[in-house]
Amino acid sequence: MIDLHYWPTPNGHKITLFLEEADVPYQIRTVNIARGEQFAPDFLAIAPNNRMPAIVDHDPAGGGAPVSVFESGAILLYLAEKTGCFLPADLRGRVAVTEWLMWQMGGLDPMLGQNHHFTRYAPEPVPYAIDRYVRETARLYGVLDRRLEGRDFIAGDYSIADMACYPWIVPHALQGQDLADFPNLARWFARIAARPATVEAYRKGQAITDATVIDEDEAKRVLFGQQGPRA
Repeated sequence: MIDLHYWPTPNGHKITLFLEEADVPYQIRTVNIARGEQFAPDFLAIAPNNRMPAIVDHDPAGGGAPVSVFESGAILLYLAEKTGCFLPADLRGRVAVTEWLMWQMGGLDPMLGQNHHFTRYAPEPVPYAIDRYVRETARLYGVLDRRLEGRDFIAGDYSIADMACYPWIVPHALQGQDLADFPNLARWFARIAARPATVEAYRKGQAITDATVIDEDEAKRVLFGQQGPRA
């Protein structure tokens, strides 16, 4: 059984996409980042960067004590290696998937995250930052669009590279992007959105969102002040 410490964000969705696709038994343990639950000592013991997602695998390969993993890219690699799914066994295929996973972790994730911050959450508009990150988002979309020309998925068959990238494209309109400008990316996006595992992963995330009342001011203080909740 996998314990998934999770909140329905793009990085959280990466892991539910994998677990649903691979049909791995798991239970969600919510980490309400708007309330500062990511700063709880028990969570920091498995995720020292106070960011979710994180997992605890109670049935690791070879047995023994449970294994905890933090950082979404590391979790995807761990789960792919554990299950033998969504990561090619051959050298060239594995390299391609790993390259694009690292591209997502090092570029798509942080740049689009800054786009979200300055266009949606900054306390006052910063035109230079908004322009810089919306433009960089468009550049990265273009990189992915070119990669997907003539391909159904990023690196051959559906893989952890696709699972890593897809959730960050979901809020494309909020990022100032029109998928019609990226036809290869748009086809890939629609293909993944229609997968039953994708539908189920997002259904579970939406159920958590629907059941949660968020204090927006407190959430911003916790998320962007990098502080825990008030005592």
